[in-house]
Amino acid sequence: MYGPRRSFPCGPAGHFPHPGSQCEYHGPGLRIEGFIVPCLLLLLKEQPAHGYELMEKLGNLAFLEAIPDPGVVYRHLRRLEEDGMVASQLEPGGGGPVRKVYSLTPEGESFLRAWATSIRKRKASLEGFLTAFEKYFPGEKGGE
Repeated sequence: MYGPRRSFPCGPAGHFPHPGSQCEYHGPGLRIEGFIVPCLLLLLKEQPAHGYELMEKLGNLAFLEAIPDPGVVYRHLRRLEEDGMVASQLEPGGGGPVRKVYSLTPEGESFLRAWATSIRKRKASLEGFLTAFEKYFPGEKGGE
């Protein structure tokens, strides 16, 4: 859990990316499960959506390497809501069951910006590594 009932290195002021973190939001590495968080926030910045709609949109993102498990997505949505990053509202399902529609909060938008900063830093580090790699292995694309 990311909420107030569990403490972790991010601290009580917020769950922002930071070097050397071991928290479940940022891991020690950018795993697919952890990367779902900024993807969900980005989709909710575009427009509020219910869980199934978010699942469909996640599957269409070109920068997401794999289609996430629905249980993982709903678990992250629940935790993001507990942490105040997203809010939800129950809406009629248009002939079907009531849907829980999620929207981005100001705290979630700040967290999304922090993710972008963290990703930019990681991108710069990875580009530096590839530049050094290509110096020693000209013409190779490193596993492609």
